[in-house]
Amino acid sequence: MQEPVVIVPYDAHWQTEFNTIAKKLREAIRDEALRIDHIGSTAVPGLDAKPVIDIQISVNKLEPMAYRSALEVVGYRCRSNNPDLTKRYFREKQGMRRTHIHVREAGSWSEQFALLFRDFLRQSKEWQQLYAKEKHVLAQRYSTPHERELYVDGKETIVWKIMQEASRWSQQTGWKPAASDY
Repeated sequence: MQEPVVIVPYDAHWQTEFNTIAKKLREAIRDEALRIDHIGSTAVPGLDAKPVIDIQISVNKLEPMAYRSALEVVGYRCRSNNPDLTKRYFREKQGMRRTHIHVREAGSWSEQFALLFRDFLRQSKEWQQLYAKEKHVLAQRYSTPHERELYVDGKETIVWKIMQEASRWSQQTGWKPAASDY
């Protein structure tokens, strides 16, 4: 069942929750994961967010899914109906903490996108505030569970504005991803 979009103030416990989950993932998936990173809004200190921990696991190849059984053992199910072919998407089993796991190929555009977006927002309070404001507006506008996709689609304009600024910032700073979070 779809849930309504709820945006809450930043919670410092999100980092601790990520660390706990990432430790289990690392123990399960071992060297298959080249990186395990906290991504999305809960990875940006000070940014209001949906209270969902987004984790990106970078692997050499998406297929065959050598990592699938390891993720399933620790409680995550593959969502094979995910339309984004640049990743494999896993969600928690019922009763677990809400977590979205995005498995992407190391060095791919989609992997780099998520890391650059996060890193740029971590250093820009101005863009954090603009992004949070837009998320609150959209969450209020699309407040029923069946409007969740409208919320996601509505963020597209601000996300691309942020990425345009992030691109400039990356060129000015020589940005490259830091070491894996876990």
